[in-house]
Amino acid sequence: MKRYTPRAPRVPLLLRVNLVERSRENRFLNNKAVSSALDTACEVRFGQVGLVQLRLRSSDSKAIHDELSARIAAAPQLFERAAACLDLSALETQPDEALARELFDTVRKIGLLPIGVAFDGTEAINSLARTLNLPVLTQFRALSKTPMSQRPAGVASIAPAVPAAAPTPPAAHPPLAEPAMPALMQHQPVRSGQRVYARNRDLVVTTVVGAGAEVMADGCVHIYGTLRGRAMAGARGEVTARVFCQEFQAELVSIAGVFRVFETIPPELRGKPVQAWLDGDDLRFARIGG
Repeated sequence: MKRYTPRAPRVPLLLRVNLVERSRENRFLNNKAVSSALDTACEVRFGQVGLVQLRLRSSDSKAIHDELSARIAAAPQLFERAAACLDLSALETQPDEALARELFDTVRKIGLLPIGVAFDGTEAINSLARTLNLPVLTQFRALSKTPMSQRPAGVASIAPAVPAAAPTPPAAHPPLAEPAMPALMQHQPVRSGQRVYARNRDLVVTTVVGAGAEVMADGCVHIYGTLRGRAMAGARGEVTARVFCQEFQAELVSIAGVFRVFETIPPELRGKPVQAWLDGDDLRFARIGG
């Protein structure tokens, strides 16, 4: 008695040819996609870049050279070949092309690398930037020229005042306010050479920030551990931002571009819980709960 063995159904020859051709085509397309990705000449990406914002209050090249040299000597590794954005709004008159080039050359001789100018809301700075073939960095807005003593009390913003609009009747169903973004949580230690940036929100670090590391936030920076590196709050100019840390051993603290380098930490702050905030143009520090 013969045993019956079922056979697979035969595929017509024409269908088999089509399947083989389609398989070859798919392999060709896949290889072409991989090849095109590998052959790409460049990639364009946008990201946060740390810059020194240098506000010039004098057009005296020698005075700028002497003062900046002294500041950089306190922390040479921090400023060596650092990219810088120049804010020219505090000068009595905007420099012409020749003076601007002289100021930029002075900054380069000190060791900083100017890569652009801060936006001050005028067409003149745009024209000067085009002449110098440099970008206008709108993220770094020039500070107000009005002295702090002449500013109205309670004014924190540097933007010009906007006339109040006529009151409008309340809506029957007022729109719900969009919830604020939750803080960015960093649970891993931030080690030397690493940077953590919280865009449009606060940053909370539950561990340590090592020497040579950098933590940044557009809002406040909270560090529930030791701060041995650099902490920058108000990265986009928010002057009400603050820095809090559990154990203060910082290299640098900055709020809205106003910074202080710590070559030697005052004994009343070293190893203590500390907060930092802006009082006008002054960066202040105090023990938390002290």
